[in-house]
Amino acid sequence: MNDLLTAALDAAEHGWPVFMLGRSKRPVANCQLCHDNPHDPASCEHLTCHGFYAASTNPARVAAIVDAVPAGQLAVRTGAVSGLLVVDVDPAHGGTASLAELVAKRLVPRTLWVLTGSFGQHLYYRHPRQHMPSRPMPNRPGIDIKADGGYVVLPPSSHHRTHRPYQWGHPVSEPVEMPPALVTACQPPPADPVPRAGQIPTTEAGGISHPDRLLTSHLNAVRHAPEGKRRTTLYGAARGVARMVAAGAISHADAVAALTDVGQQAEQTAREIRAAIAGGFRAEGIAA
Repeated sequence: MNDLLTAALDAAEHGWPVFMLGRSKRPVANCQLCHDNPHDPASCEHLTCHGFYAASTNPARVAAIVDAVPAGQLAVRTGAVSGLLVVDVDPAHGGTASLAELVAKRLVPRTLWVLTGSFGQHLYYRHPRQHMPSRPMPNRPGIDIKADGGYVVLPPSSHHRTHRPYQWGHPVSEPVEMPPALVTACQPPPADPVPRAGQIPTTEAGGISHPDRLLTSHLNAVRHAPEGKRRTTLYGAARGVARMVAAGAISHADAVAALTDVGQQAEQTAREIRAAIAGGFRAEGIAA
């Protein structure tokens, strides 16, 4: 029995649904049948289609999943389904400093953890038994919450770029309960209200009857975009806001300011923000 299969079966024994990713840390592409015939992914019986929906705790199915992608990466589905919430610390984006602040405030008790292949950390906690979406931790650069709708790579998989293996840390061997303060810190901020009159000036024009709501929708899409999709979501929002500029529903300056602000909230660099806005506006025939 190879190490990957041993790890997969051990996780399944803990009640953690596991599945396989491709070499690039991305879910394996759906088969042609699933691609051509839309259906409920949770009910699909295929071993590797639909990402984490293929995850299982059944030993025979787990063995078949690992055998189907022998060169891939082992992953566990997080959230209520597994009883896991993972605090994902990425040092390349400021996660080390953010984690130090959480430790100083005693928000992250010692728990089961993993040293990732990119020199980061995965801190495993028991799921708090309330809906916890996978998303960036508010106001903590470089830290993501992997819970409902998410997954993380499991040891002994190797990182696709560094080729370093993921390794379990010591000495805590089981996830511990999250303190209430950490649960609060992981929750998304309250829903953004519709902008007040004068906050971001908009005008009913070009057939847009509620430009304030439309603008809020575009900006919220960026605020709530998952890691890995924030840049493309900002570009899409820029195209939508550019159409509002073309219709006369918002001024060019206010549009750029609103998009720049939301890009910063989504932890994009100044260069990435400028490129997304310029590209989105250019695609709609508007000079950025």
